[in-house]
Amino acid sequence: MKPNRLYFIDAVRAFAILMMLQGHFVDTLLNPIYRDDSYMAYTIWSYFRGITAPTFFTISGLVFLYLLLKAHAKGSDKQRLRKGATRGVMLIGIGYALRIPFFSWLNGSFDTYFLVIDVLQCIGLSLLLLIGLYLICRRNSYILSIVLLGIGCLIFITEPLYRELTLNNVPLIFANYLSNSNGSVFTMLPWFGYVAFGGFLATLFFRNSQKKYFKQITLTAFFALGIILLMYSTTILHELFYLTHVELFERAANYNYLFLRLGNVLLYFGFFYLLERFMKQSIVTRIGETTLNIYIVHFIIIYGSFIGIGLKYFYYKSLEPWEAVFGAIAFIVAVCIIVFHIGKTNAFIYKYLRKMLHLIKPSQANTSKNTDED
Repeated sequence: MKPNRLYFIDAVRAFAILMMLQGHFVDTLLNPIYRDDSYMAYTIWSYFRGITAPTFFTISGLVFLYLLLKAHAKGSDKQRLRKGATRGVMLIGIGYALRIPFFSWLNGSFDTYFLVIDVLQCIGLSLLLLIGLYLICRRNSYILSIVLLGIGCLIFITEPLYRELTLNNVPLIFANYLSNSNGSVFTMLPWFGYVAFGGFLATLFFRNSQKKYFKQITLTAFFALGIILLMYSTTILHELFYLTHVELFERAANYNYLFLRLGNVLLYFGFFYLLERFMKQSIVTRIGETTLNIYIVHFIIIYGSFIGIGLKYFYYKSLEPWEAVFGAIAFIVAVCIIVFHIGKTNAFIYKYLRKMLHLIKPSQANTSKNTDED
């Protein structure tokens, strides 16, 4: 089996990262007097900003598990597993590093804020969990599909049970992964639910991407399920309560944002999958392939990682709407230029490192030969 490359994935990742850039810029720098739902522009912006994180987590699960399943089909999943585990640990490490206030530490000022969990740590740990589930279920991708779908639904439906979770007796470094009471931006619950749904989609793409009419059926499913979740998921949860008298369904229905956001994500997937042929080898693909670098660069520029001096330091909640709009556009362009330049710099460095290694190896071989002869 040789599953097709999913070019729309890069488009979705590019869209999600660009939405995140403008979202963080505006949210951090816009004057609070304009954060009012009476302003239609702000309401629309706030709604679409809320879809960014679910899209990012879902596409992360889809990409990672799809590549892992492809490697398994080729008999090379051990290498992919090592690479995935390394990447997961790396993401966790980078997530912590970006929040370390080095200058404050040098001045003897210490606090625990750098232990809060953000998107990188959450995705990193999610990848490690996906690896564990894959290892348990890899002999049968259908079982893996059922497990991932079940986990996603369970996490979403039980959200009322952990919404106000506090873990005062658990070490902070661990508690922050499950509770946002200490300032964590993203926690494994409920966000791993989106990763699980992404992994479930990966199993479907892997098994069926070469079948006739797969794209047509998938597009229809994306749009249909997206609309159903947006329009009827709350009603379905209420009906489950009436049928089972399980109060949890009612509580989930009364604050049903997780399934609604998943509906938005599926509509995004359908839209970009529909336009996939226009996005091959485009600037969108390049952006989608460099999301980690973009995230790191944008975080440093806005929040002043390491030195504590960024845009937030100078313009925190002070911009007028027009300044925020044009500033966000300029910010996106600047970050992309920096990241693409870094990519060229890396390629330049790697090119000459390879040349140096090529020159060194013959020299080492000759030295070894002379030593043996002596």
